[in-house]
Amino acid sequence: MRLSFGQLVVAAGCSGILSFALLATSIGTNYWYLIELNPTNASDLENLSSHSGLWSINEGGTSSVFMDSFSADYSRYSESEQQMLNMHGAIAVVLPLSLVLVLFGGICGLVSSLARSPALLTAAASYFFVCSVLTLSGTTLYVVYSHQAERLVGQEDLSLRPHLLRWSFFLAWASYGLELLAGLLLLLAARSLRRRLSRPSRA
Repeated sequence: MRLSFGQLVVAAGCSGILSFALLATSIGTNYWYLIELNPTNASDLENLSSHSGLWSINEGGTSSVFMDSFSADYSRYSESEQQMLNMHGAIAVVLPLSLVLVLFGGICGLVSSLARSPALLTAAASYFFVCSVLTLSGTTLYVVYSHQAERLVGQEDLSLRPHLLRWSFFLAWASYGLELLAGLLLLLAARSLRRRLSRPSRA
């Protein structure tokens, strides 16, 4: 089944909008990572559990600790802790930057589709591919960051579970896939438009 130019553009637009919504939700929520401390009593497990996002850590569901790696006093931390602060700062820059670029990419895709320009559609597709690279970099760096946090805290203080990464993290991965899909659909739309324009017009 071959999709028309209009269908490809609409599908790319929907993918771009959904990727923006998922990434914005991912960045704005605090369910990137779940930490469960080893409880002395099984009944205390709920109070000892905490979850973190890019900006804060919610401890026990009652208190929230703001994470600011930019204004931190690095002289107070060890070398490994400084590396973690640097990684967190990079993540806190790369993912919001990707979100902003996805917004501008959607605008570029809309303009190029209205202009019916294969060159502009290809440029918009490349723009979305750049966004996907940034999102992939941010999520991959967060995986490294979370594993280093586990090693730093120590297994004696953590109840390690197979799935510690939570839905906010997976929303970012879903956004990455949709960014790739939007770029691919825009490339197909540019190809479809080129074929249409290259056909000789009938008198």
